[in-house]
Parts: sequence; C-alpha cells; structure tokens
Amino acid sequence: MKKRVAAALALFLFVFSFIGQQAFAEERTIEQEIIYHILVDRFNNGDYARDEAIDIEDPFAYHGGDIQGIIKKLDKLQEIGVTAISLSPIMANSEKGYHGYWIEDFFSVEEQFGTMEDVQQLVEEAHKRDMKVLLEFVINYVSVSHPWVDDADKQDYFTAQDKTEPEWMNQTAKLNLENPEVEAYLIEAANFWIDETGIDGFLLQAADEAPLSFLKNFTEKIKATNPNFYVLGDLLFSDENREEMIATVPLDAVDQLAVQKALTKVFTEPGKPVEEIFSIVQSNRGDKGLLFVDDMYTKRFTHSFAENGRNALTVWQLALTTMFTSPGVPVLFQGSEIPMLGETPEDIQKLVEFNSGEPDLKEFYTRISALRSTFPVLQYGDFELVGTSGAMSVFKRTYNGETMYIAINNDETSRQLDITDIESGMQLVGYLGDHIFREIEDGVYRIGLPRESAEVFSIQPDQGMNWEIILFAGGIFILFVVSVIVLSLKQKKQEQQG
Repeated sequence: MKKRVAAALALFLFVFSFIGQQAFAEERTIEQEIIYHILVDRFNNGDYARDEAIDIEDPFAYHGGDIQGIIKKLDKLQEIGVTAISLSPIMANSEKGYHGYWIEDFFSVEEQFGTMEDVQQLVEEAHKRDMKVLLEFVINYVSVSHPWVDDADKQDYFTAQDKTEPEWMNQTAKLNLENPEVEAYLIEAANFWIDETGIDGFLLQAADEAPLSFLKNFTEKIKATNPNFYVLGDLLFSDENREEMIATVPLDAVDQLAVQKALTKVFTEPGKPVEEIFSIVQSNRGDKGLLFVDDMYTKRFTHSFAENGRNALTVWQLALTTMFTSPGVPVLFQGSEIPMLGETPEDIQKLVEFNSGEPDLKEFYTRISALRSTFPVLQYGDFELVGTSGAMSVFKRTYNGETMYIAINNDETSRQLDITDIESGMQLVGYLGDHIFREIEDGVYRIGLPRESAEVFSIQPDQGMNWEIILFAGGIFILFVVSVIVLSLKQKKQEQQG
C-alpha cells in the first residue's frame, strides 16, 4: 500500500509541476530553474552536412556536436525536468576551437555549430517547451588569431596572460577589461546576441578573472533593458573573491565551488558525514549559488565514486536529492543523467553516450526535479540543519508557513534521528520512497532511513490513510486528465505553427 501511495505521489508531482511550468514559465525566477550545461561540440550531431572538419580520433578537434543536435534532444531534456539550457560559447572560433574560447568574431556563429537561423530556431523550440536558453559569454579572452592581436593601435586592449591551464588558455590573448573601449565592445556584442536570438541569459565565463568594476558595469547595462534577463557567474579558478562579487555585482547566481568540492568528497565514499556539505550550505544561507558536481574540467562524479565500488543509482540519488533541495540552483553537466564516466579531459568531454544509461536514474531525475518544481519551499525556503546521526543528517526548509524536512543517509548502516519541533498530531510523509513517520510520543517524531538513501518529507495531519488515499487517487486522476488535455492542445498548437 505504501509503495502505491509513493507512486501516486510521484505522478502527482510530475503532473503538477508540468502544469505549473506551462502556466508560469515567463514568470520564473532563477531559484526555480534546473539548468543543463551543454558543451556544444561534444553533445549531439544533428547536421551531418557540417562533418568535414570532424576528427573524432583527435581529442582537440571538432567531434560534430551542433545546434541542430541540441534541438533534437530538447524533449529528452524536458523529460528529466530541465527548465533551462546553457550553451558553451558559440561565437566564431579559430581552427579546432571546439570549446568556444578561441573567439575570432564576437558577432557571428561558429560555422561548425550552425547558423544564426539555427540558434534562433533553438531558442524558439526551447521557448515552445517553456525552457530558457543561456549562452556562455567569454569576457576575458580572444584567440591569438583575433584581428586585434596584431593591430598596433589596439595593444592597450590587452593585458598580460599569466595562465597556461586549462590547455586552451595557451592559444588566447587576455583582454584588458579596464579599457573603456573593450568594455563598450563586449556590451555591444552582448546586446547583439540578445537582439538577434531572443536568448534568456548569459553565463559569464571565468568571472573570477574579471575586475569587479567591469562585472558590475556589464551586468547593470545588460539588465537595464530587461531586469529578468539572467546573468550568471562562472568561476574558472578560484572563489576567493566570490563573497565580494556577490555583494558588489547584481549577478543572479555564481558557482559554488566549495559546495561542489564537498559534494564530491562526501559522496565518493560511504560513511562520510553529510553534515560537511550542509555546514557549507548553511554558511552561504541566502546566497543564490550554482550547485553542481560535474563540469568539463574535473573528473566525472560517477568516475570518482565508481572507483570505490559505489552504485551509480544509489549515489546519484543522494547527490541529486541534496542538490535539488538545498538553497541554490542545480546545474547538470551533459551526460550526468546517463551517467557517463571520465577522468581525463578527453574522456570527460566525449560526445554524450545517448544509447547507454540507467533508466531508473533518468526516472529519478524526473521525480526529483518535479518535487523541486512543485514546492516553492524547496526553491526559496530558509535553511536549517536539524541534526546529525553518524553519516546521516536532516535539514529543513521553511517558506511562507510551509516546512519540509530532507534526510540524507550516507552511512553504511541504517540511522535514525528524533525531531522535536513539529506540533503534536501530525505525520511526516515522504515523496521519494514509502516512508511515513508518525508521532512516537508527545511532540517527538523519529526519522529512520536505510543505509545510503534519502527522503524528502512534508508535514501533514495524521488522520489515517483510507479516505486520504481515495481522495488523493481521485485528485491524481483529474490532474492526469487535465495534463493530457494540456499536452494535446499544446501539440496541436505546435503543429499549426509548424
């Protein structure tokens, strides 16, 4: 019976979150987004007419991913709950600039990826699915083959290049962002892409390398015409000035490198205390951070824990539950949903292996993303660490009178923890499994979880189950019918427009 209730809850969450996204997509804030970051050349080949420069055997050459390939996978991304896609730089690059960081022309699309019309089509198709499109915008570097580099009149456009890693850095010239002409040029380029494509935001690549004065001026001018346009900060090397950056620059969110390191460290092995993650999250309370475990530079998260014999489905459920219920914005790197392995940059950046994967993991992505999208408390709520038992911790989030509890057990044994701040006569109902915990004595509720598992609870009156199940099942049926109608109308509208 409990498992049927859990399945019904999962269906309810999916239907409710789908209808909510359809109705309120244009009003979404950054806290409501689930972002999927795409390395365009290594995602999906959708236009084979552009394959002349492809050499899959060369890890530093183009491998064929393009804009059309992204369009063809939008439905799959929507299925796992993605609300926004973030693309690696797509501006015209010098030869073998598959990563997008060797820019030669800020005002055109890299021909290996497609055309401006392809980008416009991608934005249009994403918007039909109520998904937003962000572009990674390079502010610090151009290719050494950029026309400015050999122009004697523009030598003050550059400053000393003091980095040699990652590998692509060796073929770049570093821009002098304190030069007003450079700043004006980049703002002009940014507005060009907004006007030409209708994108919804920028991810500022290597924001930690830019002066705060530049970041502030750039962001303010971009947001002046559209306050809802997202400007996010990518941290390439360090988060040392992150706190000052957040206080000074009106960015919508910035990478949380400390949380990423804690997530990887804790979940790589069983038995490590989850409290290590939560203490960092709690110290950043109120901070709109980007939460992630994978990116194009670090060993794949799956590879790290697989070396210790951990199960992919188990560990990803722990990590995703933590990411999707903590303060911040979850960001998924392409291939994480499969999940892909990779230790070296060559392996990490392989084309996404769409024909492989773990069906149960993809189903969990759908469920946890629906859970986050359904409950505003998981997006905006205050954060408090309630308690710890061994390697299990429980935290709660509170928003507008609603409270939810999240329990993460990374221990090698079952763990339990007593909660004492819930009024009498209630029960804790889990959304990820078949867990229901009732009051064991006056004002005491005991949460117990098996080893290596997670659960998200709402608080409900303890009124027994029979009528609740009947009414809930009826509500689920009604919501299912409504969702079918909405989907049918949307499909007919798209067919008419197409």
